[in-house]
Amino acid sequence: MGRGRVVLERIENKINRQVTFSKRRSGLLKKAFELSVLCDAEVGLIIFSSRGKLFQYSSTDITKIIERYRQCRYSKSHTGDSLEHDSQSAYHEFLKLRAKYESLERTQRHFQGEDLEPLSFKDLQSLEKQLDITLALTRQHQTKKLMARADELREK
Repeated sequence: MGRGRVVLERIENKINRQVTFSKRRSGLLKKAFELSVLCDAEVGLIIFSSRGKLFQYSSTDITKIIERYRQCRYSKSHTGDSLEHDSQSAYHEFLKLRAKYESLERTQRHFQGEDLEPLSFKDLQSLEKQLDITLALTRQHQTKKLMARADELREK
């Protein structure tokens, strides 16, 4: 006996929604990888979380996949002005996604201490504050885990 169908509606509980997003995202990324390996297919998957965080998988260069998609989609059955309008809209969307992706990559490099030269003093201060907060949260989480482990060992 299998599970019943899941009702497709927004999950109201924020934590449950995040857990579901994380699990389903992982499953989707795994399926994309499997499809690319098993069927020798070019697969590109782009996911933005509700907070705007980017997750992606691509079996080859994602920009090449998007460009190929754009060419295939609009070379069939579109003519005249609608083709040009749709093509421009898709290209603008592609440019926005690429800019967002590059921005996220740049932010990640900054968090790793790379590519800091172009940052202003104010940007560096902001980055330092974000890193301090992240470090404090990491230490807090680490302390909780150590305390839990110590409690487990005391009980034995």
